[in-house]
Parts: sequence; C-alpha cells; structure tokens
Amino acid sequence: MELNELAALQNQVLWAAFLVAVFFGWIVQRSHFCTMGAISDVINVGDSSRAKMWLLSVVTASFALWGMDALGLLKVTDSIYASGRIIVGSALVGGFSFGFGMVLASGCGSKTLVRIGGGSLKSLVVFVVMGVTAYATLRGITAVLRTETLDRVSFDLSTSLIPLHLADWIGVSPEWAGFCLAAALFVLAWVWALKSPEFRQSAWGWSALAVGLSVAAMWYVSGHMGYVQEHPQTLEPAFLATNSQQMEALTFTAPMAYTLHWLILFSDQSNHLTIAIVSVAGVVIGSLIENWRAHTFRWEGFSSTQDTALHLGGAVLMGFGGVTAMGCTVGQGLSGASTLSITSFLALAGIIAGGAQRRHGVRAPNHPRVDVQGVERDEHASHQRDDADEHEDLLR
Repeated sequence: MELNELAALQNQVLWAAFLVAVFFGWIVQRSHFCTMGAISDVINVGDSSRAKMWLLSVVTASFALWGMDALGLLKVTDSIYASGRIIVGSALVGGFSFGFGMVLASGCGSKTLVRIGGGSLKSLVVFVVMGVTAYATLRGITAVLRTETLDRVSFDLSTSLIPLHLADWIGVSPEWAGFCLAAALFVLAWVWALKSPEFRQSAWGWSALAVGLSVAAMWYVSGHMGYVQEHPQTLEPAFLATNSQQMEALTFTAPMAYTLHWLILFSDQSNHLTIAIVSVAGVVIGSLIENWRAHTFRWEGFSSTQDTALHLGGAVLMGFGGVTAMGCTVGQGLSGASTLSITSFLALAGIIAGGAQRRHGVRAPNHPRVDVQGVERDEHASHQRDDADEHEDLLR
C-alpha cells in the first residue's frame, strides 16, 4: 500500500468513526441512555428498565463483536482490553472514583458530551476540567501517583478475555468459545428482559439494540476498516487513527484529553486526528441534531456556587478515575464489557459501587424542578426523570 492510499484509507476510517459517534450521540439523547440514570432509577424508584437497556446493549455489542471475530473480520485479542495484566487496584479504585464523580457532575463522560449538545454550559466546564485531569493522569502528576500505587496492585494472566480461558478449559478454538458465550448471554439477557410486559411495550429494547450495534460498529471501523496488515513505513501490522495503536471502540475519558491536546496544538503538523477525537465531536453533534429536531435545545448554566463546586469535583474524579480504570461507563461499561474482559468487569463493578453511594452531609443545590433537556414524558418514558433530579436523588 502506497502512502497516498494509506492517507485516503485513514480519512475513510475517521469519517466512518465520526458517523458512528454521531449516531451514538443521537440515540443516547433520544433514548435517555444513561448509566447514572439507570443506577438512580433502581435505587430510588425500583425501576430497572434503563438498567435492562444497558445490559441488553452490552450483550448485543458482545454478540456482534465476537460474531465478527468468528467470521475473521477482526480479532478481539487485538483490542486494548485483552492485556493479561489484571489491574485490580486501578480498575476498582478508578472505577469507584469515576462512578462517584459522575453523581457529583450530573452524568458520566458520554452524558456530559450529550448535554453539551443540548446547550449545557456547565457540562462544557465539566468537559474541560475532566479533560485536563485525564491528561494529567495519562502523562502528568497524577500519572505518577497512579503508576506508583494503584497500577502495582495487579496480577498476570495469559489474557484478560474470559472466552480464551474457557477455550483452553473445554478444548475449542477461542473464536468459537467467545461467540458461543456471547450468544448465550445475548439470548438469556433478551429473554429475561422481554418477560416484562412493560419492557416489551416500550422502546427500550430498540434503543438497547441501537446502542449495542453502534459500539460494535466502532469495533468494525477500528478493527477491520482501519487494520493494515503491513504499514508501508514500519512494515508491521497497524491500526490507523488510534491513540493506543491497537483496536479501539467508543470511550470518552482519555479522548477528552486527546481532544484538548489537538485543539491546543492544532498548528503542530505532527498532531493528527484520531478515532477518539472525532468520536467526542460526533457525540456532541449527534445530540445537537436530536435536540434541534425535538426543539429541546436550551442554554443552561450553574445555579449556585455549590452547584459549581460539585460539578468541578465530579469532573476531577471522573478524569482521574476514567484513565486509572482504563475507561468510563462506555469505555469499560460497554466497549470493554463487550470483549468479556475480566478487567472491564472489575472496573464496571467499581463504577456501579461509586455511582450507588449517597454522600452523607452533601446536598444537591437548591434549584427548581426543571427538565434540563426539555423532554416531555410520554407513556413509554413516564418514569423518566431529568438529570438534575437524578443528581439530587443520588446526593440526598
């Protein structure tokens, strides 16, 4: 492959990743897909509908990913989640930090981007602070803290992918072990969710399918479209337009740092767009499109000093936690979990534990009950509450 052909392919990969991210931002805004909201619904009103939607999104993405692996379109072992180093300390503590931070900041990284697309200026502030903290945790002062403490609480296996251990145990190929396990989880989860008449009558299932397939689509873009068997400069296999030089999917904590880096050093010719950066932009634009269509776009700012302080603290915790745990509610909770990685499930456990905490002695800012995104509740989402209420409920 010539260099000009390589450049053309890289542009195709970036455009494809951008379009997938636009769709993801659109469906997340339209369906109210939100991990913090799912936790809030379960804790405060005993409603598991959005938790079911999240679970179905994971098993759908996993089924599609391992199906592509079985067909030879990509290799899950090329993903950033396949490492045999199980970072127990970083996954649990980083996940907890991220989960607790998303409560303070009214949502996780993806929700922050979605709310920016709805006109939230305080989410824009969260984005900047979260991105700076993430960058410091990647390469700066908190990176030293992370590598010298939490990263050392780990152990080594041949791989973090559960299906590969299953394959060794039962004596089948890793591809078919992964596909069969993912297929079994897919069937069981959907059968369980569809037993509920309320869930069957709602649009949650279709939304879960769309979210899961968007995650799988990004795996395809990075792992199939962007894979070059022999890079003309290095003569080695390469994944185009990735920051990790491995197969990547949707994730948003480190990409916020990469986006700020790209904006600040825009004139540097060595500074290139990556899948991570265009994903950040795509989610904002996808949300903006849906808000514009639904006439729900409106400017929103901080209501008080306390509101500002809580969001800033949450942004710092998410920036640190997301990088330390190697992913956020989307990076580990969807993309990582779809690979059936041990580390991803540890990080997810930490995120859920952090998000479920009710911080004693801290009250949410006093503000009127306002639907931040201006969404009218219909018969399929009558239980849906706005971000401000979820924020207040979890802090109460």
